[in-house]
Amino acid sequence: MISWPPPFLPAIPPGGAGLRLHDTSTGQLQDVTPGPVARLYVCGITPYDATHLGHAATYVAFDLVGRVLRDNGHEVHYTQNVTDIDDPLLERAKRDGIDWRDLAVTEADLFREDMTALQVIPPQDYVGVVEAMPTIAELVLRTVASGAAYEVSNDDADGPDLYVDLAAVTGFGQVSGWSRDQMLAVFADRGGDPDRPGKRDALDPLLWRAARVGEPSWEFPGLPTGRPGWHVECTAIALDRLDVPIDVNGGGSDLVFPHHEMTVAQASAIGVEDYARVHAHAGMVGLDGHKMSKSRGNLVLVSALREEGVDPMAIRLVLLAQHYRSDWDYTPDLLAAAQARLGHWRESLSVNAAPPAEGTVAAVRAALADDLDAPAALAAVDAWADLTLSAGGSDASAPGLLARTLDALLGVRV
Repeated sequence: MISWPPPFLPAIPPGGAGLRLHDTSTGQLQDVTPGPVARLYVCGITPYDATHLGHAATYVAFDLVGRVLRDNGHEVHYTQNVTDIDDPLLERAKRDGIDWRDLAVTEADLFREDMTALQVIPPQDYVGVVEAMPTIAELVLRTVASGAAYEVSNDDADGPDLYVDLAAVTGFGQVSGWSRDQMLAVFADRGGDPDRPGKRDALDPLLWRAARVGEPSWEFPGLPTGRPGWHVECTAIALDRLDVPIDVNGGGSDLVFPHHEMTVAQASAIGVEDYARVHAHAGMVGLDGHKMSKSRGNLVLVSALREEGVDPMAIRLVLLAQHYRSDWDYTPDLLAAAQARLGHWRESLSVNAAPPAEGTVAAVRAALADDLDAPAALAAVDAWADLTLSAGGSDASAPGLLARTLDALLGVRV
């Protein structure tokens, strides 16, 4: 699958301040200390509708992770999947009377346009489930061979469905830290089937779905004709494209359970016990008191804002003004404030000389190193802009240095 074009990253003087991220599995801040190559995996979209601010907030957050790691001198190997075959995609395509493949292509194209506009650095590996099907099938077969999978018969399918036997894996529950009751409370609403007859445990995840009439399916020797369950795709793609342990495994907080819990369990089922060093999760974005979701329809679309003439850098500043782990509600006032901030920064950077910017650059680096505290980074830039416009300065290099820093570290091109 084709990714989107990378933005130009201006050079700034060295001085990275490291990176500490909140690790969901421990509940603590943890130093991210990769080798020369930092491995980053972030779960991608299911392309059945346009990118909303909730999606954008997640990808901008992990874009910051990549930017900070690069500033620390690491090469970043970033992999992201695209769930271009799944029930929501098939249901939307059927509702709208279009081919599911055409819907996936259309929405993935729009996502790329939104990410390009927001200056999100693209993944080196942008992998659709359809193109990764042989890799996924190989992992399913390895799971079967390990004894960690079992069959559940289905009279409506061409063969049995396959499930992962969670009793055969180690460490289940360590990613989320949730109790069994907490898991069962949301499992059905998040794609699980706890009441499926024939399962050994209500929480066992679907590994391979046997073909139903009218559904797309694939054939691989040793497997029923069918398609993957949801979680195995990310495990397979991550293990195929990245060395383990992954340095940062990321996504929205709604993926903590079941998705990330199950991807790690799937790896354990084939003997991979050290899947990721840090599991990091972005908060949810809401509108009118409810999480933005395609099913609810309470969406603020990035593409719609752009069509209205909103500067994508103002949209990015809306997102950066909230701490990435926080849940928050979008309001038009937040956009107005971001537009005013962007205008204020551009005015301050248009002068011929200004106060020295080295301290502000250091403050931006320190804030981002501290669990991606983008709001603190923005406040440091605000203070410099205020001082520049109120008192002026004599450093002719300061505006250029700060402009390059905003571009390189915050992804805000002024």
